[in-house]
This record gives sequence, C-alpha cells and structure tokens, in this order.
Amino acid sequence: MNPILIVPSYKKGRGGGHLARCTALAEELRSLGRESRLYAPDTPLAVPEGGFAFIVLDRFRTSLADFLTWRRLAPVVGIDEGGACRNYADFLIDILPNLEKTHPNIRKPGLLQFPANRRPAWEEPLADRAERGAAQSGRKPLRVLITFGVEDAAGLTAPAAAALAAKNGLEVTAVFGALNRIAQPHLQPHLRGKNVTVLEHVPNLNERLAEYDLVITHFGLAAFESLYARVPVALVSPTAYHEKLARNAGFFTAGRGMKGVRRLKKRDLAGEPLAALRRQCREIAERYGIEGAGPSTDGSVGKSLAHALNSIVMRAADCPICGDGDIKRFSSALARFYDRTYRACPVCGITYMSRSSPPQIEYAKDYFFDFYKKQYGKTYIEDFPNLVQAGRKRLSHIVSIMKMRTARIADREKPQLLDIGCAYGPFLAAAREEGFAPTGIEAAEDAVSYVKREFGMPCFHGYFPLSHDNAPFSDGQFDVISLWYVLEHFENAGATLTAINRLLKKGGVLAFSTPSLEGVSARGSPQALRAFLEKSPPDHYTVWSPSKTRGVLRKFGFDLKKIVITGHHPERFPLLGKLVTGKNRRGAAYRALLAASRFFGLGDTFEAYAVKNHEPHEWNTNH
Repeated sequence: MNPILIVPSYKKGRGGGHLARCTALAEELRSLGRESRLYAPDTPLAVPEGGFAFIVLDRFRTSLADFLTWRRLAPVVGIDEGGACRNYADFLIDILPNLEKTHPNIRKPGLLQFPANRRPAWEEPLADRAERGAAQSGRKPLRVLITFGVEDAAGLTAPAAAALAAKNGLEVTAVFGALNRIAQPHLQPHLRGKNVTVLEHVPNLNERLAEYDLVITHFGLAAFESLYARVPVALVSPTAYHEKLARNAGFFTAGRGMKGVRRLKKRDLAGEPLAALRRQCREIAERYGIEGAGPSTDGSVGKSLAHALNSIVMRAADCPICGDGDIKRFSSALARFYDRTYRACPVCGITYMSRSSPPQIEYAKDYFFDFYKKQYGKTYIEDFPNLVQAGRKRLSHIVSIMKMRTARIADREKPQLLDIGCAYGPFLAAAREEGFAPTGIEAAEDAVSYVKREFGMPCFHGYFPLSHDNAPFSDGQFDVISLWYVLEHFENAGATLTAINRLLKKGGVLAFSTPSLEGVSARGSPQALRAFLEKSPPDHYTVWSPSKTRGVLRKFGFDLKKIVITGHHPERFPLLGKLVTGKNRRGAAYRALLAASRFFGLGDTFEAYAVKNHEPHEWNTNH
C-alpha cells in the first residue's frame, strides 16, 4: 500500500498544534502498520514509486495555489481546513468545531488523540468540595494550568500567569512552549517567586491535564483535551477568529488579548463560579461526543484520526464520464457524506461521486430479495409481472425508434438485443415476446442461472464488458443494448458507453433508465439536493440530468431521440406534498400535482433512447 504524506502548517503565527498533531498522527499510523511520511519544508520531497496514497493537509488555511501544488501529486484529505481550498479537497475531516457552513465528510471531535489520564468524573467528591471551598483561606489552593501552545504568538502566557498569581488561593503553573520561551525569555524571571511554577515545553503535556483544577488556554487542541480529561477550561483568545470559534463552540471566554487577561483577573475562579464552569464544560463535552470518546483499544475505525485515515482507500476524483480531472477546473463539492463526495463536472455537466472506501454491496441473491424489498416492499421475483409490463412499454419506444412494427420484426431475422444487468430477466422475457433475440449479462450468479433455467436464453455471468473468452461478442453485433437502472453503477461510465458504441450496429439503439437530478426530490434548495444525494445508493457513481444527457451521448457517438420522464411522486413536492398523503393520496390535489410533475418533467427518474450515429469523439477540455 502506498504511503500517506502528512503536511502540517509551519507558518509563523499558526501555533505548534498542527505540527504536534501531525507528528503524533504519523507515529500512530506507523504503529498500525501504515507507512506515513511527515513533510518538512527544508527537505526535498521524495515521491515514492507509485506515488502517495493521499496527502493529509493540516494547515489551518491552505491557499488555492498551495492546494493545487499538492493535488497534482495525489488526492488530498483536509483536516480542520478553513482556507480557500476547503471544499475542493477530495475528503474533508473537521475535528474541531468551526465557523464553516459547508459540510465535511466527517465531523467528529472524538477523533482527537486524547490523553490516557483523565479524572474519573466531572463532579468531585464531597470531601474534595469542602477542601475546595476552603481554598480562598489558603488551606487548599486551586491548581491552575496556563498553556497557550508551542508558539503563543500573541504572548499571553506570561501576562495571564502574572494576573492570576496576584489572586489568592491559586497555585499557578505556566507552560512556555518551545517557540514561546525563545520569544519571551525576559518575561519569565518576573514570574518566579510569585506563586507561579514556570515550565518550559513539557512533553506530553496532555497527560498531565488531569492533575489540575482549571486550564487556561485558547481555542484549540488543549481546550478539547481538557474536556476529555474532565477538567474545566476557560479561554483567552489570541485573535478575533479564535474568539468567534470559542463562542460558537460554547466555551467561556474572557475575551481577546490583554483585555481578556484583565477580565480573567477580575473573575472569581473558585466556589460556585468554578462549579458553573465545570457544568458548562461537561455540556460541551457531551454535545461533541467527547465525554464518551477515548483512545482506540479494539482497532475499530473511527476511534482515532489515524484509524479513520488508515481505513480510507482514496482515488482521484476524476469524472467517470469524460475523465476530466484537470485540477485547474476542479469543481467544489456539491455534498459530502462520511464515505463519499459529490461534484458536478465542469466539462460534461454530470454529477459524480468519489468514494473513500468501496461500497459494502454485493450483487448477489440478497441484493434482489432483501435489498430490493426494503426499497419497493416486495422481492424482485414478486414484482416480476410488473417489471415485464414495464419492459413492454420500453420496447414500444425502442421499436418506434427502429421504425419497425412488431409484426415486421417477426418476419425477418430477429434483431439482436443485449440487456446489461438483466437481473432475473423480465426485460429479456418481454423482448422475446416482441420478436427480439435477447441476451443478458448479470453480476449475480443466481439470477444468471434463473434466466437460463426458466427462459432458456443466453445469459453471461460477470460485469460488462466481459472478455471475449467469456462472452464472444463481436463489434457491431447488436441492434439494441439496454441498461435499466444499471449505468449509474459503473465506476467508469464513460468506458461503458464507449464499449456499448463498439458493440452496436450503426443505427442501433441505446436505451437506459437512471435516477434524475432534476426531479422534484432534488430541486428547490441546497438542503433538498443534499437530502437527495444522501439517499442515493452508495454504488451510484453518476447521477444524471435529462438536460445534460443529449450532450454527453453525442460525445459517445449517440443521437438522443427521446427522453421519458418517470418516477412521478406528488407526495415529494415541497410543502404541497403534505396535502396528498394518507386519505388524500388520490384526491384532486394529488392529481393536480401529478399533472404538474408530468408537465414540468419533475419525475425522479427518466429513460433515454438514442441511436448510434458515429464513433465517440474526444472531449474538449480546454475551456
């Protein structure tokens, strides 16, 4: 398996959290047996033979120019990305809450690399509470940890420590990161002797968080690690952006910069205020799934960022129709889900899906029984008569395009018909009734046996296009090739259409049906489109639109002759659909919406009928 390249932010002012997280990530991936490499800007990048599996960018805000540089090498996984390239990444993981409106593939703070040490519970025992209540008298001081990361670009560590050291009943520890102590050496001596313990860059500081009663930091990894350790946290923001992030996530924040430090100094940090802060932090931990998170102990995906990345089988997000993958035209994502991303190709216009892992679907007997029944309320065999009737209707369109009457077909040599993904053969049965000589191809072996046994028709087991050894098809052999709700299942639909063109005679008919992105379910709002794509089966690699079909088929050598909009569902109309459910399902409102759906072509599926006119053309991708 090719290695993973991890690219952290090295930019001054971005803090050291990105580098620390990436270093730990690389180590954990190696412990899982996955080769990973950490990019260093001063070292020439050695690209391995076969390239990288994918590139992880943990750079806070990646510019589009930088993104294109990395995307030329391999698919890109963005971590907590907030830059211009956010929605261009092949896969996007948000671990920390952010202000972005676009959805990531995964949003899960529980993927943080949490410390092993944590307090047993948020609420302290009564004896400890009594001791805490006496803190202001000096008998049991509150232990406060101040940490603003490796860099602390805003220089908040020393001022915050000095401010809190002036308060009674606090035992303050200030941690100066590796870059911080270089930037502020003159401030540290003033803190010594003022009830402040100064530490310089503590390795694995997150493992010591549970030793403290309160953590002062900014929005970032330390804040969420403290939540997991069940230690209350108060924030001071180095920038306005950090302040917005803190408030959006629900943290208590004293404010920005030195003004925030002064407010923190005035705030009572003991007794009920601390108890209230503890309750607030516990609510945040529960809201983001941190309370029940933890290090992976069983190797399951999702328990850590390393496990999640190790499960990804990333492929370049090139269009499966026209093959366009030029990153200069790379389109932003229409919708993202945990295992897939949808984009609209800027060249051919078809919406396509790229996956981070193969779909867990096998085209076997269960697919046509259990899976089919969940969708349609009956098994494929139980629905067989209806499917045959639908096949007769489709054949009427095909015969009309071929300019032949059924009777004439019977009087001459029978036209050769190939049904790709024929299942248990309802369309084959209908085609033989209409005078065709049908042949099927099907991936489910049980279905192939059924067609041969029940109908005595030739049927081949496998995926189209079969090798010539398994299916001795010749170029120009068929008069008709059909795919009924099959074309969208091909990872490379462009290659499928090219192979179909080769097997069809000139003037032969291509007929297929597929879900429509222009139906009522996907229209109306971005939320409707997202809901439609979320329900799209995990093995539908393309989502077609009637308005884009003519141009696509023309490039593959076909002239579109007819589109039939199907799948009309008045109950799916926004707002008005509620009027036609239950007892009103067949009333006047239902009939009116059905008429509107047919008139405006708002069905959720459609059929396309085209004729082979020429060989496929090259796509013009220079616009």
